[in-house]
Amino acid sequence: MNLDLWTKLPAVAGVFGLLVAMYFYFRVKALPEGNETMRRIAGYIREGSMAFLAREYKVLAVYAAVVFVALAVVISPIAGGWFVAGAFLSLLAGFIGMKAATFANVRTAQAAAGGSKPDALVTALDGGAVMGLCVASLALIGLFLVYFLHVGTPTLGENLHAFAVGASSIALFARIGGGIYTKAADVGADIAGKVIENIPEDDPRNPGVIADNVGDNVGDVAGMGADIYESLVAAVVATMAIGLTASDERIQTLVTGGGDARAIAVALPLILSALGLGVSVVGIFAARAMKNSAPSTVLRAAMVLPPLVMVALTAAILPIFGVTQAVTVALAAGAIGGGAIGLITEYYTGSYAPVKAVAEAAKTGAGTNVIRGMAVGMESVGVCLLLVAGVAYVANAAMGELGLYGIALAAVGMLAGTAIVMTVDAYGPVSDNAGGIAEMAGLPPAVREITDELDAVGNTTAAIGKGFAIGSATLTVVALFSAYSLEVNHARERAGMLPMDLALDNPQILIGLLVGAVLPFVVGASTMLAVGKAAGAIVMEIKRQFDTIPGLREGTAEPQPKAIVDIATTAALTEMILPGLVAVLGPVLVGVTLGPAALAGTLAGALAVGASLSLFMANAGGAWDNAKKYIEKGGIPGHPKRSDTHKAAVVGDTVGDPFKDTSGPGVAILIKVMSVVALLIAPLVATFG
Repeated sequence: MNLDLWTKLPAVAGVFGLLVAMYFYFRVKALPEGNETMRRIAGYIREGSMAFLAREYKVLAVYAAVVFVALAVVISPIAGGWFVAGAFLSLLAGFIGMKAATFANVRTAQAAAGGSKPDALVTALDGGAVMGLCVASLALIGLFLVYFLHVGTPTLGENLHAFAVGASSIALFARIGGGIYTKAADVGADIAGKVIENIPEDDPRNPGVIADNVGDNVGDVAGMGADIYESLVAAVVATMAIGLTASDERIQTLVTGGGDARAIAVALPLILSALGLGVSVVGIFAARAMKNSAPSTVLRAAMVLPPLVMVALTAAILPIFGVTQAVTVALAAGAIGGGAIGLITEYYTGSYAPVKAVAEAAKTGAGTNVIRGMAVGMESVGVCLLLVAGVAYVANAAMGELGLYGIALAAVGMLAGTAIVMTVDAYGPVSDNAGGIAEMAGLPPAVREITDELDAVGNTTAAIGKGFAIGSATLTVVALFSAYSLEVNHARERAGMLPMDLALDNPQILIGLLVGAVLPFVVGASTMLAVGKAAGAIVMEIKRQFDTIPGLREGTAEPQPKAIVDIATTAALTEMILPGLVAVLGPVLVGVTLGPAALAGTLAGALAVGASLSLFMANAGGAWDNAKKYIEKGGIPGHPKRSDTHKAAVVGDTVGDPFKDTSGPGVAILIKVMSVVALLIAPLVATFG
């Protein structure tokens, strides 16, 4: 077995993934765009999306420069450079993916206009595949370069951690900034259009519709892409960090023969992630080949099957390295657990009993609708987190003395299908945009029927993707916490100090727990307020345009969408700063002032509260959203669209929008950012306090 040869696999897989992404990108661009009106509307969406990214990237460039200088001074210029690389690759994936999505939306609408649902499905999938493949490929290439250039040196760990901090902090800004934009535009357009003006969704008279469609791209494509990119990076880095710092006695249990167990432990997560990318590519082409099946069947199979194939491949390959088959059990626990979380999320947010109950509650008003949706979200948390705990238990038990490494591998197994998960997730906003373009361009109702069916499936897969992302984040943070503890104790051992005291009767731990429990609520509150304020401003601007532009209500005058785009953009870029500072500076301040034990408590408190809060918000928001759609499809006889019941459900949906697409995902990323920052500074704060 030549380990050096196998460690080149991530680079080969990453380059291959980018080539396939390039194929899909140019294939989508070559498809017909439709009539002049469709091209004009798509141009507005593309222009607004890229303008937002340009302004956001300027803000993030300043942030990256400041952190680079800080890391160069405190740790090393090389670590600062890897931080910038981690950030840059995340932004690059978002840029390419969103470009492809804004090309695919109008072409999906045109395929639907031709009467072909299979062609529309494939076009939306191809647009999403560009994002999915870029996310996984660029993450693998970046991690491989850090590994290849520093393997065997004492700086490998700190450079991996710096790369992960770059990926994580950019993901936080991109997800929260995009989330504030998309939900401010969505909520503002919905309230002004459906409730105040009593006009249909995506009505071309509504000035907020273009901003709403732009938001689908900046939040659900670029933002979600940064989130998944960061999840993969964090899971791999956590596993590699434990492989670097676990004791010799424990690390040797990984192999059954006489191989270099530590070298294998460090390289294995990279190799497994490369295999996962290859399986995802096959899965994407298999999904395209199934285009004549029901869209829900195609996309569900695309998300569930690749991780299972990955487990089978792992079982066949591990003997080459002389690695214990317990690794297969840990990976299988993560892969199967991820699929199960997806199915549970689908049950609580799809067209099943919980969502129908939320819709029925709207018959007695918005208040009862909101109450029932909150209850559904809370119930889902218990089921999902117990499942995550079960995955961690199985992985830990399977790996014995190296149980923490097993938990980290379970997170890698859960994220093995990153490319195809992101493909299916990005498919959603592409098909949603296609429906908006069809409505605004005045295409026949049959076209909107096709795009609505694709969009409905996309809503379900987006909810599954959020549950999947939060579940994998929880496992990853458990692994990062373990890696942080190992790093601190290594530093304390070198300084001749006793190991860190993690007993629950340690006041520092208890103080840290309380601090950590507070931070998810701080981020959740700030992002909810940001969406609420911006949405209010958008409602007032839309109302002003309807009141002051002659002929707008009658459809004989053009709205002014750029004003709405500017309000949403300004709010997003201004309000994303506080959550980012909390995530990055919070661990530093706690570690420096209170010491490593208090920081460990902070990470534990943030994990317990953050995982619960983010799942609650994501699933409650999904339930309110689909309850509204259930009513719109005639699910409650005698309570049609634009009835009082429907308006009550719209109110619930507007509450759920920032829950599921801004605050919930933001809190999930918060706990990962805090953990990777703590891991990076662990040697520095080990002797503080």
